[in-house]
Amino acid sequence: MTRFLLTCCLIPLVLAGSVCAAGPAPAPHGVPPVSATILDNIFAGRERLHYAISWSGGIRIGDLVLEIGAAATGDGDTIHARVTDYGLFRLIYPVDDTFTTFVRGPFRLPYRYEVLQREGRGRETRRLTLYDQQARTVRYRKNDHPWKEYRITGPVYNEYSSFFITRALSLAPGREDIVPAFVDGKRHEVVVSVLGREERETIFGRLQTIRVLPRMHFKGLYDKKGDTEFWLTDDDCRVPVEIRSKILVGSLVAELVEYANPRCTPGKKAVRFVGREPEVPAVSMAR
Repeated sequence: MTRFLLTCCLIPLVLAGSVCAAGPAPAPHGVPPVSATILDNIFAGRERLHYAISWSGGIRIGDLVLEIGAAATGDGDTIHARVTDYGLFRLIYPVDDTFTTFVRGPFRLPYRYEVLQREGRGRETRRLTLYDQQARTVRYRKNDHPWKEYRITGPVYNEYSSFFITRALSLAPGREDIVPAFVDGKRHEVVVSVLGREERETIFGRLQTIRVLPRMHFKGLYDKKGDTEFWLTDDDCRVPVEIRSKILVGSLVAELVEYANPRCTPGKKAVRFVGREPEVPAVSMAR
């Protein structure tokens, strides 16, 4: 059942050294230019996003929670995700998958990716991916199987880190950016384009949003049956408020129902704090 959850919410692909700059940060070859201000807001604020997954915006069938935190080792940050099914679906086929991406450096490139999939009753799968961005190698292991090593031609993101870097792209109408992603043992260049700007109702109220489409031509960890697009708040937080993925019948919709980040108040200017940033209550929508 999770074969739709990650597809719907994460593979819409798509970070902060000199984070005082408001314009695009200089990027090394193979990495798209990004806004250091937006990256600073996302990662310095220790963001939490909770999505309700439904079929065609109706029956709720799962949940996705994304959280950013400092790596326990002090080496960069972590992007932690948990995917679960909901209600009757959980009784029939329980799903509780966790994904942890370790990122570092001014562009938040991944160096470690841990996956623990618990699906069905008693079934467990572990996956580990190690990225050496300088040596241009990626090592992958599933359970106790032998390691596989892949050569890459440039820096890469994974499903999660690419999702966050997409938020910090220029995203100007008529402009296309390339996000390099390592999926299915290969380095893919995903073209990200803006379909326009739209006013949408969100948990923050009615806001101007940016409609984004990544063009993907690979399967990934989960099956993909149709195009995926998503909507970001048009501000210095770029909060993904909705993700929609076409399937054979209808669509799968990930709707933001809870959000917390002390640095960000969508629809308003990002807040800067001196010293420790205060805890703030999450913005949520009753479901």
